[in-house]
Amino acid sequence: MKRFSGLILIGALAVTVAACGGGGSGGQGGAAAGGGDGKIVMGFSQVGAESGWRTANTKSVQEAAAKAGIELKFSDAQQKQENQIKAIRSFIQQRVDVIAFSPVVESGWDPVLVEAKNAKIPVILTDRAVDSKDTSLYKTFLGSDFVEEGKKAGQWLVEEYKDSTETVNIVELQGTTGSAPANDRKAGFAEVIQADPKFKIIASQTGDFTRAKGKEVMEAFLKSNPDIDVLYAHNDDMGLGAIEAIEGAGKVPGKDIKIITVDAVKDGMQALADGKINFIVECSPLLGPQLMDLAKKVVAGEQVPARVVTEETTFTQEQAKQVLSSRQY
Repeated sequence: MKRFSGLILIGALAVTVAACGGGGSGGQGGAAAGGGDGKIVMGFSQVGAESGWRTANTKSVQEAAAKAGIELKFSDAQQKQENQIKAIRSFIQQRVDVIAFSPVVESGWDPVLVEAKNAKIPVILTDRAVDSKDTSLYKTFLGSDFVEEGKKAGQWLVEEYKDSTETVNIVELQGTTGSAPANDRKAGFAEVIQADPKFKIIASQTGDFTRAKGKEVMEAFLKSNPDIDVLYAHNDDMGLGAIEAIEGAGKVPGKDIKIITVDAVKDGMQALADGKINFIVECSPLLGPQLMDLAKKVVAGEQVPARVVTEETTFTQEQAKQVLSSRQY
């Protein structure tokens, strides 16, 4: 009877170990086990859905994961860093094979990234970087060169006003405070225009990358600064919101106030084609296929470049008209 009871106990323990081992369809098991059916499991934490760009980025990641046969565990942070940290910790607990995320802000990631490293789960940064000095906490960064985007915006402005001797009053709609694109697009733009003292940024404030906030802040700019020559918006959505404010103030966007934006989403390109925006610096959201390729490589233990920069261009009104019908986002 004792021998029979012992066999029952051994059997029960075996079932318990199997249940905790994490080889099931929920994506348990870490890099070696994958999703239990050979699939790579990726935990992806998205910033939110604050703009048309972000919506297109999410769609690209989801569609590329499905095409690549990668199981995607998706989390929307609603533009809050604490939500992203919770999501990443959840991915670690679930023993996903790889974690990818687009950081809300640059700072404050080391503790949770150390947790991922200790769990031997590779991390890929997408679209936005972090300011950690320990680059071993992530495998690679995939995205745009935001400083270069700011420089391109500044270079167009310098060329546009090269024959002018009068002061050019500029207002700036910044992206989310502390985010990599906001910091870098501001820095790149300032670096180019600072060489000529006629360019003056008379007001600069965050519009949080949203159309509604862009409109609200631009309304405030117009009330406090009657002589605005140029608006530089860190993304199309804020620029589109600002257009509403400019028109509401009885001014003509693109003429009374020249507008430079970044992204080149379809709504922005339409406004550019219509002459309401004067120049757009492209920032492609279609990172999904490249992300899945990188994920497969890092899970397999292959070496990948520390930085993978996407190729992008710029658009004038005529160029926007030529490509508008074929824009995917």
